[in-house]
Amino acid sequence: MRGSAAAQPATEERPDLMKISARNVIPGTIVEIKKGATTSHVRLDVGGTVITSSITNEAVEELKLAVGTKASAVIKASDVMIAVA
Repeated sequence: MRGSAAAQPATEERPDLMKISARNVIPGTIVEIKKGATTSHVRLDVGGTVITSSITNEAVEELKLAVGTKASAVIKASDVMIAVA
């Protein structure tokens, strides 16, 4: 999610949007940023559910992230596991 483009697949109407291979792009609003020594935990509210991402402090600064900023969670995983006890 670098640069000024939104984290959404480009469309014919919006070719200026960033092109990414991930198909799980979930828009939301940043509700909390907890900075550590090198890594920040960014919490994104997506319709009442909060997704937390760990990214570098440098990325937080480059993306100009702040509470209230509109952002998207871009999820790219080869496996998603669910377990029950």
